[in-house]
Amino acid sequence: MLEQELESAAVPNDLSALVILLLKGVIYQEADAGLWNALLNLQARVRDYVVILGLELALDEAEGYAFLRSRTLNEDDVTLKLPRLVARRPLSFPVSLLLALLRKKLAEFDACGGDTRLVLSRDEMVELVRVFLPESSNEAKLIDQIETHLNKIVELGFLRKLKSSTGQAAEFEVRRILKSFVDAQWLDDFDKRLAAYQAQLGITVGGNTDE
Repeated sequence: MLEQELESAAVPNDLSALVILLLKGVIYQEADAGLWNALLNLQARVRDYVVILGLELALDEAEGYAFLRSRTLNEDDVTLKLPRLVARRPLSFPVSLLLALLRKKLAEFDACGGDTRLVLSRDEMVELVRVFLPESSNEAKLIDQIETHLNKIVELGFLRKLKSSTGQAAEFEVRRILKSFVDAQWLDDFDKRLAAYQAQLGITVGGNTDE
């Protein structure tokens, strides 16, 4: 009897710990298998718990990540609209461009099959975005600017910088959680913005000037 009481008393503590960790950020299966298993076992209770905060649990068991996001309310939803716990983060155009290019690269990578981890060097990502930006005579300045955008994406959690040996070019893993934030609709909207941006600059995808 005492053992059952202790077990039932432990569940709320586990639930609270899971919710607190989710409020702080993303939970990855690869980072803590025990924590991930606890989340899978308690996911129904986590969903019930966070809904009163105006949040919902986004959990991708196949990809191995989970996070909280604000619930999308229908126009006829009579639920009281609560202040946002998960803030929206406005992104600069270069950061949005990099996210879109990385998402497309991830889709191409998945289509080829094989390894589940997409790893790109800093130089590869510089080349990805270079053709979409105005030509610059200062190569070092351009690379510095792109590195600043890459660091922002690392901060957002969509890239993970890997340890590298001295003298070795920096490498980054594209986190698969990017698929949850950059969907087909987001890409379509961004492609329209990109087309308008390119028309304004007078460039094509290949970087050539329109005649």
